[in-house]
Amino acid sequence: MELAYVCEWEKRPKSTHCPSIPLVCSWSCRNLVAFSTDLKNDDDDKDVSHMIHIIDTEHPWDVYSINSGHTEVISCLEWDQSGSRLLSADGDGQIKCWSMSDHLVNSWESVLSSSVDGDPIVALSWLHNGVKLALHVEMSGSTNFGEKFSRVKFSPSLTLFGGKPMEGWLAVTVSGLVTVSLLKPGGTLLTASESLCRLRGRVALADIAFTGGGNIVVAATDGSSSSPVQFYKVVVSVVSEKCRIDTELLPSLFLRCTTDPLRREKYPAVTHLKFLTRENSEQVLLCASNQSGSIVECWSLRKEGLPVNNIFQHRSPVVGEKQPTILKWRILTTTNDLERVSAVALPKLPISISNTDLKVASDTKFCPGLGLALAFHDGSIQILHRLSLHTMGVFYGSSSSAQRPGDESTIKRQRAAGPALHFKALQFSWTSLALAGVDNHGKLHMLRVSPSMGQVLEMNTTLRHLLFLLEYCMVTGYDWWDVLLHVQPSMVHNLVEKLHEEYMRQNQALQQVLATRIVAVKASLCKLSTATAARACDFHAKLLLIAISATLKSLLRPHVLNTPDKSPGDRLTEICAKNTDTDIDKVMINLKTEEFVLDGPPLQSLQQLIQWVGDFVLYLLANLPNQGSMVRPGFGFMRDGASLGMLREMLVMIRIWGLLKPGCLPTFTATSDSQDNMQLLFRLLTKLWLCCKNSVQFLVTS
Repeated sequence: MELAYVCEWEKRPKSTHCPSIPLVCSWSCRNLVAFSTDLKNDDDDKDVSHMIHIIDTEHPWDVYSINSGHTEVISCLEWDQSGSRLLSADGDGQIKCWSMSDHLVNSWESVLSSSVDGDPIVALSWLHNGVKLALHVEMSGSTNFGEKFSRVKFSPSLTLFGGKPMEGWLAVTVSGLVTVSLLKPGGTLLTASESLCRLRGRVALADIAFTGGGNIVVAATDGSSSSPVQFYKVVVSVVSEKCRIDTELLPSLFLRCTTDPLRREKYPAVTHLKFLTRENSEQVLLCASNQSGSIVECWSLRKEGLPVNNIFQHRSPVVGEKQPTILKWRILTTTNDLERVSAVALPKLPISISNTDLKVASDTKFCPGLGLALAFHDGSIQILHRLSLHTMGVFYGSSSSAQRPGDESTIKRQRAAGPALHFKALQFSWTSLALAGVDNHGKLHMLRVSPSMGQVLEMNTTLRHLLFLLEYCMVTGYDWWDVLLHVQPSMVHNLVEKLHEEYMRQNQALQQVLATRIVAVKASLCKLSTATAARACDFHAKLLLIAISATLKSLLRPHVLNTPDKSPGDRLTEICAKNTDTDIDKVMINLKTEEFVLDGPPLQSLQQLIQWVGDFVLYLLANLPNQGSMVRPGFGFMRDGASLGMLREMLVMIRIWGLLKPGCLPTFTATSDSQDNMQLLFRLLTKLWLCCKNSVQFLVTS
């Protein structure tokens, strides 16, 4: 199947959902899904709570619900680029910024707010931070991440001193106002509002996109298909500590269906208006509807030559003179008559749409990022190609009246079930491999989207597609939960090995940046198969080991402030890597012990972390006789020279700190009171490290 259910969730406490009120949802790069519902008290129909629900897609049973405090229906939800802050806007012009408390997914608080009193918000967006990547399918076989995922030159919407992007948000109201709120470095808001044009009119639908030059483009319509769709350029600046907004009218368009005599009155209302991507203001998707059907049109803004009157064509051309040009909207493609569209979702994967990339994607059947989703009132969902609008995949809901060929049971279920459920809001994940939708009863649904749209692929091709998307998540820092939905247990070992090979081909600087991310990806992959469950434990332990090592090294301070190039932690790593002595005291001689001097209280507070390191080393050494068993946790560390070297470094630090404060040392039950436990652990660990370093099979005997 092209699409399949993953899970569904329903919130029904002592209240009931108000089905007449529209629903919205938003999906963050951390795979957090936020959606709104409106709950009314059974005893008082006027008592309506406007709720925001946030779930982690990996644990959909853990839901955090917020009573938003909005006085009107929530009309917009928008995550920031980091996935840690959420904007919500309502029908009374109130905008609230929600942020995690202490970096906890299940704890949110409203930290900032702005308002345009009594003016409903119809479009909302964070200002662009200037970061844009292009994903090149043509280069998916390259060994260089920089060629696969290139940085596109793109200017932030607004910059501070030194070129740092300024944070903030922009909203469009139903009366034609554009309001901007800027977050100053001190934490205060700088707010301003301006009319989109001199003659303000009603705005029923709007969308926001950004240009590479740092400008903002707003598309707006009054909801009537016979009226033009207007476009405005918005420029935000800060002058004399005040926010300034300048607007300019851009070329507009009329829907093609209104110029067709056969369809002029058929679709009276514009129900959906969206730019194809937030970084491309030159392509827009429009949907016009009536009570029973819809039509979708895709338009593109092009530069065309301006015709010159014959009178001026006969004069002698001037050297270097160019033909005058104008910007004009041209229709790319349109659909046939469709069922009535209830929701639209656009892809977030920034796939390059050059001719070469599109050809390679077509040849290899790589579909993520190329399809947009349309949900219909009969409960079905179609995936259409974002440029040609031809059908790539279809999902039939359990109550859909659109049945598969030969499926008569669907009609029987439809008659028995009553009115069909349909999606009121729909969102793609950040790799376009999953869909989240909220139906007209307030229930959240998760659907898996096939990378090949159900086309049969060879195993190597499937692995290459999944590896490509995992690498993208690793480079960007986005969550990869939706990629894991398509990984079969038999693929895990090959994906882990190929991912490690690609990682090792990168330069040293990039490897250092991605060091923890690749471990986290490997841990997630290994959890999908019982055969690699022990390796998942090893990868999670390595993440904790890296965190503890970074914490302990961060406490070291140079004895002289004007020290040259290397920090105490870097010198410790260098000395331990060169010195292969099994005597821990001889390794300490080469270190400047004054750099390890800490006060008593901080040392004692580290005792639990120090104890964990000691217990972990002891566990690894005790499991050496079982080194041939991959099913036992710890197997991966016995062949991981980098992790063993990290443990040696921490034992040296613990040894020095133990001389300053013996109470911080790890405690062990020894066979002799005179036995030096730290010395013995270091000696055995060093022998294991040397054997691993020289890639020689070993067997240590006491």
